[in-house]
Amino acid sequence: MKRRAFLPLIGAAPWGLAAAVRHPFRLMQPKQLHFKDDGTIPNSAYPLLVYRQAFTARDAAGAAWLEQHFAANNWTNSWRNGVYAFHHYHSTSHEVLGVYAGTALLHLGGEKGQKVTVQAGDILVIPAGVGHKNLSSINLGIVGAYPGGRSWDVNRGLPGERPQTDKNIAALPRPSTDPYLGKTGGLLTSWQ
Repeated sequence: MKRRAFLPLIGAAPWGLAAAVRHPFRLMQPKQLHFKDDGTIPNSAYPLLVYRQAFTARDAAGAAWLEQHFAANNWTNSWRNGVYAFHHYHSTSHEVLGVYAGTALLHLGGEKGQKVTVQAGDILVIPAGVGHKNLSSINLGIVGAYPGGRSWDVNRGLPGERPQTDKNIAALPRPSTDPYLGKTGGLLTSWQ
């Protein structure tokens, strides 16, 4: 394949191949994890997306890179911290989590979901309604953000939360950008 035909395929046409190699993130499609409503945690018809080793910066530089990169893709209202140690989900916004330090074992999708290990360099895009919980972590540092800077709530799957949380989730628009890939791929192709 000729270079001019190859560069647009990897999103590097404006910079040239050398700049694409130096860029602090990798162009990739995410792994998709699907979780069904378990009666307590609503989960989502949209898959949770996992980008493995998506960026190279670590610690404070990694956190700053994540904040800037997410904001450039209109995912804002960011924070730095970890993941709650109890099952929870958000009904008023989708969420992105970028791991800039350490490792964690997360339980995704509620009690009937899946345990997934994440480490610095990973990014998770969590649809509204999908449960997540920190089972254990070592030196974990995460940046979280929301499409359009939306406000978020915390729900634990307790009696009385639904059906209002289901209505909130159903009313949410699909984001216009992927927090990692922007306007090319990611949730734009997998959240149909």
